[in-house]
Amino acid sequence: MSRLEGYTTILVCLPLFPKHSFYYLSGANFPDCAVTYDIAHDNLILWVPYVEPRQVLWYGSTPSPKECLSRLDVDDVRYTSAMDDYMNVTLQTNTCYVLHRDQTPTLLGGPPFMHLGSSSQAPIRFNVSKLLPAMDAARVVKTDYEVAMIRKANDVSSAAHRAVAKKLVGFQNEREVDALFRSECAVRGGKTMAYAVIAGAGTKAATLHYDANDQPLDGKQLLVLDAACEWDCYAADITRTLPLCPLTQESEEVYAVVEKMQKECIENIRPGVLYYKLHLHACAVALVGLMRLGILKGGSVGEIWNAGTVAAFFPHGLGHHVGLEVHDVPGRERLLLEESGDGREKLGMRLGKRGFVTPEGLGQLRPSADPRPYKGRQKLEKNMIVTVEPGM
Repeated sequence: MSRLEGYTTILVCLPLFPKHSFYYLSGANFPDCAVTYDIAHDNLILWVPYVEPRQVLWYGSTPSPKECLSRLDVDDVRYTSAMDDYMNVTLQTNTCYVLHRDQTPTLLGGPPFMHLGSSSQAPIRFNVSKLLPAMDAARVVKTDYEVAMIRKANDVSSAAHRAVAKKLVGFQNEREVDALFRSECAVRGGKTMAYAVIAGAGTKAATLHYDANDQPLDGKQLLVLDAACEWDCYAADITRTLPLCPLTQESEEVYAVVEKMQKECIENIRPGVLYYKLHLHACAVALVGLMRLGILKGGSVGEIWNAGTVAAFFPHGLGHHVGLEVHDVPGRERLLLEESGDGREKLGMRLGKRGFVTPEGLGQLRPSADPRPYKGRQKLEKNMIVTVEPGM
């Protein structure tokens, strides 16, 4: 949060939105909490609700301040009922930085314990623009602890994928795939899915975010299983294509091209690499493979490349960051997209969970068109976690 250093400030972050940023600051994963950080005094306080004994029978108990203090890396834990007094005193001379405008207590009315100030006091100063970019920048490069959590999520998810692969020949429909995957994750401790399970067979496998998972498997060649769980709030992301019957020669050949795209991109990953060039490499492998198979024809490699035709077969970005969100924050730059709207339009890309690459955009991404100094094109660093998800 380097852009906030030097300020005498306090920030407030609520778990309701966004949950992931709240967890990143506090380590607490239960409702009705708040967290404040007094930057000047380096004092991180977690505020937790007091649960009356009568409520415990119906809803159970949440961790006490003493339990939270022993388990979490915070300086102090207090009940939210005392937060009004703390904020009223602290914010008389400081600015309150919040992630989003709806977290400003007196402007838009937060939870009951956050009604601050009185008409006789000076207005509290809020800043809603600086904290979120600083938070996103901090989350891009993971700590060793975060890497370990994502590895665990990946291990559990991988075991579930293998379990599905072993039993797939006996399944009748996509529902069985969905159910077994969730079950295998849950029994291993990964009860929460990182995103909606995608179990698409046949033509449904070509829909990037298909999640109906209710079609029969009979008569289909392939199943795409894009599914993963969370571990202690950290996500994994695994996509695999599985055969449902002996494949045709064409299917095997196309599968081999995609496998080559993935293998070579993974081999080229290292700190300092511009991620978008990995996307270009995957496109080049796809182009050569599709021309060899006779699917793309009618021009030279250069002519077809400049036309961007391969984007019709590989229309999405190669991958994305993974962390507390499966499509995790990219920080101040992006893996494939320009930072400004104008830049994205020029490249024919749409900003979203996964970049959408048009044929025109792919042509402008070729190396000879590199913008310098690569604004909005992110270099990989140690402990960044990204996916490599080519497709066709």
